[in-house]
Amino acid sequence: MSFQDSPRPSDEEEAFYVQCRAAYLAVFRSSLTNISSKQQLIRALQLAGRNPSQATLNKYWPPRTSKLNFDDFCEILKSEKKIEETELMRAFKKMDVNGDGYISHSELEKALTTRGEKMTAEEVNAIFSLADINKDGKLDYAEFCRLLVSTVEQCQMAVLERLEANAKLKRQNFGSQSYSPPKSSVSSASAATAQVAVTLPQPPETPWAESDTALKKDSRSSSRPSSARSRRSSLSNQITMTSSTKTSKIQEPSALQEWHHSNVKGCFFLEDDGSISSLQYQLHVPQRANVYVTIQPLSLSHRPDKPSSWMTVDTALFVMSAGETKEDSSLVCFTESKDKEKYVWKGELSAGTYYLLPFTSGCKLKKKSKKSPSNKSVELVYWTDTEELDLTRELREVLSDIFEVIDIDGNGLLSLEEYNFFELRTSGEKCDKDAWAVCKGRAENFDMRKNQLTRQGFLELNLMEATEKHGDPADLWVTLEAMGYNRMLELVEACPFQIDVHSEGTQPSIQPLSMDSGPKLLSQALQKSITARTGAKALRGQDNIFIYTYRGEHRISSLIANKTSQKVTVHVNNDQSRNCCSSRGMNVFAVEVPARTKMVCQHILPINERQDWTYNCVETILPCT
Repeated sequence: MSFQDSPRPSDEEEAFYVQCRAAYLAVFRSSLTNISSKQQLIRALQLAGRNPSQATLNKYWPPRTSKLNFDDFCEILKSEKKIEETELMRAFKKMDVNGDGYISHSELEKALTTRGEKMTAEEVNAIFSLADINKDGKLDYAEFCRLLVSTVEQCQMAVLERLEANAKLKRQNFGSQSYSPPKSSVSSASAATAQVAVTLPQPPETPWAESDTALKKDSRSSSRPSSARSRRSSLSNQITMTSSTKTSKIQEPSALQEWHHSNVKGCFFLEDDGSISSLQYQLHVPQRANVYVTIQPLSLSHRPDKPSSWMTVDTALFVMSAGETKEDSSLVCFTESKDKEKYVWKGELSAGTYYLLPFTSGCKLKKKSKKSPSNKSVELVYWTDTEELDLTRELREVLSDIFEVIDIDGNGLLSLEEYNFFELRTSGEKCDKDAWAVCKGRAENFDMRKNQLTRQGFLELNLMEATEKHGDPADLWVTLEAMGYNRMLELVEACPFQIDVHSEGTQPSIQPLSMDSGPKLLSQALQKSITARTGAKALRGQDNIFIYTYRGEHRISSLIANKTSQKVTVHVNNDQSRNCCSSRGMNVFAVEVPARTKMVCQHILPINERQDWTYNCVETILPCT
């Protein structure tokens, strides 16, 4: 289902976030409390039905980690699958050498001490003593799998029921949202309980959850009710937007075909931490001129009747003056209007050099699982009848699309500079001029023209790398995943785009840039675009904490300005918004704003652009924890 067709987040998504919060609140008093140790992370993950290995934990909690927040926790749960009985059974059957449905102590010990993340003999003994339910020296692994899965379900249901029972805690962490555990989950957990006649372990107790005493004590700590305190330091903002399918306010110049034209391509990439990166560009305008600027997603579909899935991703282009230093740069304009997939700006630019900074809100370009639903991967290479390695048709089509994206100037050839943008993205290393000269000298292997790589040469280069690995596709998958593809060769974590600049009477030129301060410049431009278009509203009772809410034709963005000398935590509730999706991925969240800092809070877009949408947001200052 596309974003345009979906009227609201799915029940599955809502249930997922409720489960995340329920597990989190079984360990912490508030979803705003940070995870401060690996042990706390393990407890929260187990209550959410995950049982990660030590290696997996080390990935999410590397040596220098000091804390994770609730958003981080949700991202981990998205990446880590729940314990599934079928997968457990498959793993145990591999250990069951004679196939009798049982595993002996020696079979278990051999598997767990010699494969994967190796265990000690003592750890294996501990597991076997717990798993040998009948104490007959053998492990009935089918029974054990059922017990383990039902225990996980019981833990999940227990934290949901605890949250449901504690009405006050629910209001504090969910606002006005009402949620009841799905009946199917309750019935399946009850059935599992009836099947397993053993005492199941209960979720670990936390100090604040032992009784309601602590909460009642907190509620008596002030003569003013907590709800009144929240209202005193909160701000409510409601904006109703009409359908954005109307014609853009900016009309395309009638003689546009007679204007000089320059264009470049690029791509938004979702990084592992959830951030979005892209190339940035430098625009040179030789003399003062009228300019028409557009940015839009780039369709790579081979079928005209099937548009690319990322064509609904919003884009924007910020134009900044290029001062003597990057700190001197200032926002000149940005593409505020929309005409179908194009985001446009029309105006006059003085002669000079400018930075072009592509942007997407992240509302419709989010992290997704790169694994295929069937856990199968598309074949990338195959051996021909003559026992030569070749690329499959599916891979050739994808590599051709990648060529289209990295051919920044669109001339049908890859220069060394263009190829190196691709190399830095996929391998982190550049191809030097000597290596490029070798490619040129080996024309029989790599088709080149004018010292540039052709599309066919790009395919041949990838085939050579696969051949050097004797057909092992591992390196090819590294390349494809770095470019945003999943194992079914679907582009799920990237959005190609195209920038066009038309100039009346003078020829504009655009060059790609690789700037270390690029994210800082984009953040500066984004913040200025919000604060320059709207007035600040102080939170009630807070003279030095302000909310800016930018209302564009197709996007709403908010910014929090903290002018105090200490950090503040702002609780944001979009629960009453209608037909809206947030760049945060959830309706209720918290933002920690450092002292004397401005921070973009969220971006909001309509889920269905053909319908009206209502932005209703309540921001509340929360006390330090």
